[in-house]
Amino acid sequence: MDGPQPGGELMNRILETRVLAPEVKYFRIEAPKVARKRKAGQFVIIRVTGTGERIPLTIVDSDPDEGWISLIVQGVGKTTRTLNELEAGDSVHDLAGPLGMASEIHEYGRAVVIGGGVGTAIAYPTAVALAEAGNDVVAIIGGRSREYVLLEDEMQEVCAEVYATTDDGSYGYHGFVTDKLAELIADGPAIDHVIAVGPIPMMRAVAGVTRPHGIDTVVSLNPIMVDGTGMCGGCRVSVGDETKFACVDGPDFDAHLVDFDLLDRRNKTYTAFEYYRNEEFTEEHIRVDPVGSS
Repeated sequence: MDGPQPGGELMNRILETRVLAPEVKYFRIEAPKVARKRKAGQFVIIRVTGTGERIPLTIVDSDPDEGWISLIVQGVGKTTRTLNELEAGDSVHDLAGPLGMASEIHEYGRAVVIGGGVGTAIAYPTAVALAEAGNDVVAIIGGRSREYVLLEDEMQEVCAEVYATTDDGSYGYHGFVTDKLAELIADGPAIDHVIAVGPIPMMRAVAGVTRPHGIDTVVSLNPIMVDGTGMCGGCRVSVGDETKFACVDGPDFDAHLVDFDLLDRRNKTYTAFEYYRNEEFTEEHIRVDPVGSS
């Protein structure tokens, strides 16, 4: 864990930020211990302030020699929106990781990596690892519109094929990632492995497309999570006939065994509370900046 040091010196200094899309921001953060240990699929838990909420974020990339990790954050709640206000030179209060099981990487053959929206940030390190293991990697990356198609250039560098899809047809293939996946399955060559990361409806739909074909399919889940070590039980998910904890048993699971309906219900547990916290955040900013320039 990287955090406050004796004498009050803070680690976890932000080295670089970039806005990738509305409410979506890239961070490169000083975290040498995490950078040395991190593997594809693992995540960190961050507190922006000493009294703040703990939020899990998948590690996008790292450099063990320079001692940094990168994260991509979508501002959807008060904590992530507060984090997205930070810039290079600022620090986060503490950062724990790497947590979770690393993605299982083998030489499958033809592997399709699917990212929906910010899920592409989680899919990217897995695509890199699959390519390094000798797979023929195909990426399908989707967004609501052109501006939400993320990391296309980075995917082009490691994948044999990259297909961008948009819901509104403003860029690339007009349709959902599952439409393109079904097309690839129908047209061939055969697909040996699929990993999908994104909104629950998207991952459920991917599982529905691959199930009839018997294609090995993995999803990376992001349920409610507090401590990240399996103690709180908040991240429990139903996989087959078993209860698993995403923070220690995952976050990757067999897509054909995940109970997506239960996952969806559990993820909506605090929807009302999140709404009010977002309202607080907005009101605070209105008081500080009544003309709304922020």
